[in-house]
Parts: sequence; structure tokens; C-alpha cells
Amino acid sequence: MAFLSYLISGLGLGSVYAIIALGYSMVYGIAKMLNFAHGDIIMVGAFVAYFAISSFKLPVFVAILLSIAACTVLGVVIERLAYKPLREASSLSVLITAIGVSYFLQNGAMLLWGTDTKIFPTIMSGSLNMGGLSISYLTLITIATCVVIMIGLTMFINKTKTGRAMRACSEDKGAAALMGINVNKIISITFAIGSGLAAVAAILLCATYPSVYPTLGSMPGIRAFTAAVFGGIGSIPGAFLGG
Repeated sequence: MAFLSYLISGLGLGSVYAIIALGYSMVYGIAKMLNFAHGDIIMVGAFVAYFAISSFKLPVFVAILLSIAACTVLGVVIERLAYKPLREASSLSVLITAIGVSYFLQNGAMLLWGTDTKIFPTIMSGSLNMGGLSISYLTLITIATCVVIMIGLTMFINKTKTGRAMRACSEDKGAAALMGINVNKIISITFAIGSGLAAVAAILLCATYPSVYPTLGSMPGIRAFTAAVFGGIGSIPGAFLGG
């Protein structure tokens, strides 16, 4: 029973990595670039949720919505200011810029919120006990959230007009533009979705390991990138399985 309990807990943490990996995969699949600042967007989302709950005493659901909104806006702004001017640049230029944005966000967080570690408030406790097996409710919600997000994204990409435009841009941006698709708009939407998912992952991660600090996103970001590559970067089901 202990092994099964550890296995389910591992799947819960892997689900967080899968949600982060979905952001990496979407951006790479559409824009063909590796957004290494993605992990730091997670950090920003964690800080927004932390202050919303601990300082402003907002309900958890409202804090989650604020975190998602902040990360979504941040992702779009980063794409417009840092990545859009490099649309025709070499991959190395984009990679160096992504690393620069990552350091900018980390150091900006240090200036704004300090370098000390903050303890994230407890947003859920309790566990489900079945015989000798104990599974925390947070783990179950994390796994369920990951599955729902994956199914929702898959349906969005396959069933909606915007999703079909994303697939067209992924195949050939030039041909997509000739067919009347606004490629820049589609890439911005992709960054918005990926950054919103980063906020969800940030809250789930901090609920599991309640610490918030400026370099929070570095290690989860690397592990999620590994999950994305392991599952086939650019593939949504692959990111889920890789996580």
C-alpha cells in the first residue's frame, strides 16, 4: 500500500510538470521556439496568488483567477516585446532572448518581493483513506485538473476555428498567412494559453510544496521541459504522458 501511495503522489507531481510542459509544447508547436522564460512566468503566478491570499485575504478561487489573468497578460506582453521582433531571426537569437527574459523576470521579482522564501498559505488539506491507502485530496485534484486541461486543449485545437488556425500555423506559417490567418494573433493566443496554464501549475505546485521565491520556476521548468521533450515536444498528449 505504501508503494501505491507513493506512486499516486508521484503522478500528482508529474501532473503539475505535465501542465507546465503543455505550455512549452504549445509554444514550440506553433512558434517553433523554446520559451525558457516559461518557468519564471510560473514564479510570477505563484507570487500573485500568494499576495492575493495572504495580504489581501481574497478567496482562493479569486486568487487563482487573478494569477491566471496576470500570467496571461505577462505572456502576451513578453511575446509582443521580446519575441515578435525576432520572428525572422535565427533560433540562437531567440534562445538568447528567452534566457535574457528569464533573468529579467527573476531579478525583477527579487527587486519587487525580496529574495527571502515566503510560505504559501494552505489552501487544501485532508486525505482519502481506503484501507491502508492514503491519498491527499490535493493530489487527486491535481491529477484531475491535468486530465481536464489536456482533454479541453485537445478539443479546442481539433474542434474550434482558432485551434484549426493554430494547426495550420504549426504546419506552415507562410501558407497559413496566404489563407488569411493572422499568424501574429495566433502566436499571441498560444502564449496567452500557455502562460495561463503556467499560473494553474504554479498554484498546484505551491499548494504541494508551500514555498515561494524568485527562482521558484527554474527547477520545475527544467523538469517540465524534459517531460515535453520526452513526450515529443509540440504534442499535447505527449506532454501529458511525458509529465
